[in-house]
Amino acid sequence: MTALERVPAEIRAAVRCALDKKAEEVVVLDLRDVSSATDFFVIASGRSDVQVKAIAEHVLDSAKAAGVRPEHVEGRDDGRWVLLDYIDYVVHVFHAPVREFYRLEALWGDAKVLSVAP
Repeated sequence: MTALERVPAEIRAAVRCALDKKAEEVVVLDLRDVSSATDFFVIASGRSDVQVKAIAEHVLDSAKAAGVRPEHVEGRDDGRWVLLDYIDYVVHVFHAPVREFYRLEALWGDAKVLSVAP
């Protein structure tokens, strides 16, 4: 069993949705040992604003179909960085240059990184 297979189904679903829309550099950060704010980050990149929006919308639609709604959504109209906050996990979908600027993986460097293979 891989590390990703041991995370909640909602995390795996968000990863699958991102990959369905050809997201790049998809990673899952396990924050349970380093933060009380949330348990996981799902981080993905798109090559354009349109792709970033498409990835985020696919995650939102899939979660909604499963009866899960985000507590908060930011950046949906802009498409540079969309944040979907589901309390126990947060999905970040970045336009690649914005992701490089904010470097969440480095900021949360103590978190366990779970590998995601397309």
